[in-house]
Amino acid sequence: MDINQIIDDIYPIREEAKGKIRELVREIGLPKKTIIIEADKVEKYIYFIKNGVVRAYSEHEKGEITFWFGEEGEVLLSMKSYVDGERGYENIELLVNCSLYRIEIVKLKQLFREDIDVANWARKLAEKELLKIEHRVISRELLSAKQRYNDLIKNRPGLLKRVPLKHIASYLGITQVSLSRIRREK
Repeated sequence: MDINQIIDDIYPIREEAKGKIRELVREIGLPKKTIIIEADKVEKYIYFIKNGVVRAYSEHEKGEITFWFGEEGEVLLSMKSYVDGERGYENIELLVNCSLYRIEIVKLKQLFREDIDVANWARKLAEKELLKIEHRVISRELLSAKQRYNDLIKNRPGLLKRVPLKHIASYLGITQVSLSRIRREK
């Protein structure tokens, strides 16, 4: 996905402001299994997925818990690092070879102070990330595992072909055996 489309999908802004963001962007390619964002570290970059798929997870006494998947056009960031400059709690792993757009957070924040359109764009980015988190928390609390699976199939059908089932099961908060049973019932 092109960086211009990613910027516009977050919030359309003047071409001049978009150009200022593009000047900060560096395109990078990284291999499958790379941990692009590490827990307990202050992250210096925000990333956008040009192509590929990733997962966010945390270590837990019961093992890894996957709580988010990202695909083309989505943002990768540690909100604690982005907002407060503090160490984050999540790991973000590339599930396939990925092409990413990378921006230094400190330079992006400087641009917020210089250009109101860029600041508004960043506000919309944060709002959209907040809504994703809200949806995830509410669905985890109010929907059954089968309903969460159906929601995933409806809204992110391509993930099942791109993500190992063990990560899908973890994301849904169920075992792989339970996931297999739900899939057979479809």
